[in-house]
Amino acid sequence: MVSNNTFCLFQRHSQIIIRMVRTNLKTNLTSKNTQYFPTSRYFHITTQIPSNFSLTKQKPLFIPSKLLFTNPYRKLVSPVNVSALALRRNSVKTTTPKTSMSADTTAIKFTKPIVGYWLLGTAGLVFGIVVFGGLTRLTESGLSIVEWKPITGVIPPLTNAQWNQEFENYKQFPEYKLLNYEMALPEFKYIYFMEWTHRVWGRAIGLAFIIPATYFGFRGYISKATLNKVIGLGGLLGFQGVLGWYMVKSGLSEELMATPNAVPRVSHYRLAAHLGSAFLLYAGMLLTGLQVLQDAKVANGTFSKTVAKALANPAINTFRRFAIGTAALVFLTSMSGALVAGLDAGLIYNEFPFMGKSIVPPSSELFSKFYARPGDSILWRNFFDNPTTVQFDHRVLGVTTLSVITTLWLYSRKVPLPPQVKLAVNHLLGIASLQVILGIGTLIYMVPIPLASVHQAGSLTLLSAALWLIHTMRRIPIKI
Repeated sequence: MVSNNTFCLFQRHSQIIIRMVRTNLKTNLTSKNTQYFPTSRYFHITTQIPSNFSLTKQKPLFIPSKLLFTNPYRKLVSPVNVSALALRRNSVKTTTPKTSMSADTTAIKFTKPIVGYWLLGTAGLVFGIVVFGGLTRLTESGLSIVEWKPITGVIPPLTNAQWNQEFENYKQFPEYKLLNYEMALPEFKYIYFMEWTHRVWGRAIGLAFIIPATYFGFRGYISKATLNKVIGLGGLLGFQGVLGWYMVKSGLSEELMATPNAVPRVSHYRLAAHLGSAFLLYAGMLLTGLQVLQDAKVANGTFSKTVAKALANPAINTFRRFAIGTAALVFLTSMSGALVAGLDAGLIYNEFPFMGKSIVPPSSELFSKFYARPGDSILWRNFFDNPTTVQFDHRVLGVTTLSVITTLWLYSRKVPLPPQVKLAVNHLLGIASLQVILGIGTLIYMVPIPLASVHQAGSLTLLSAALWLIHTMRRIPIKI
């Protein structure tokens, strides 16, 4: 005769198994006293059998996965897909009263790896458009298309009449009147196609992001946490497009015609904002993609427990914070470079490390009253509007960034870091050194287009290395 306790025991755990099968969850069942453990064909349960139970005492009971229990236990039990590793929060400990049986059941819900590869691919497209956008700026092509047509703008002029109309539209704005008044139609076609390619590339990124994101979302490939990030990235992508046109409009303003010695170019503030949002979009895609792939490894049990244990060591917490601060400094230095590009500040003081007769230019040049506006601080305006001050700031930030990264590398020699983290630090130092050399060369040779373009690409490459380092330092949510 089966006791009441044993009957409740089997009934309760049968319900648990059926619920897990119906919801299609990957489940990890563990037990501190090893009374629960999965096998390939059986769900093995060991418990203390009462003395009046019909089976032999102290023997384990093996229940085949497809067995139909006889009354009163008639339940269909299907094979359980058991994962080797529990992932994150949704862990619920289930205990049965008056028995020694206990189990930790964890529902694993993680984003499919294909989503991570897709995010890394779109991040690569963003990297490419940042570099090409720098070329558009260097060739002064950004103001060649004077209208924003999100749909019909995909088709360029196809006939001579259409080309002549576009050229006539361009002639109505300050860049042609003040700078390119001798330009012929073939030259206009070149700068037009540069800007057209830049805009079409941006639309292609939008489609490459929205269509797969919609598909993955409806197919259930994306977890709720990752889905929120994807939605945020989609909003930032749309904002980036609007911000790009807002930047272009600043260079089409008729106010430039009334300003003495005005140079027809976009606002350097808006240029820095446009570049900064592109950097943030790229960083979000890169980090989210890397995290999705890492979470998949953790869920599948292929992530090294040795590395996870090393990352959980409190001794590396200071290094982790140091790495995050370094990435922020790299971003700040890149934004100061955007101000240099927007003001053409690289065309003055083409020497290094001196600026004139000394390393620091005269204070009268750094803090000139010429750039102060009524009611504004002289210091504030010079930091953002004075080409001499902007270039000096970028020099200081560049050297400081290299010094900080070198210090981080030296500090990494004294901290017990996993091999991948050490590799990331080594790459960060190497790229930072190369980036400083490229910056000095760009300055000395008066901003040649190929070298300046590589230097701008180097800034995003350096940020990528800093973000990769942060990713490798991420704590892994598994039991050690």
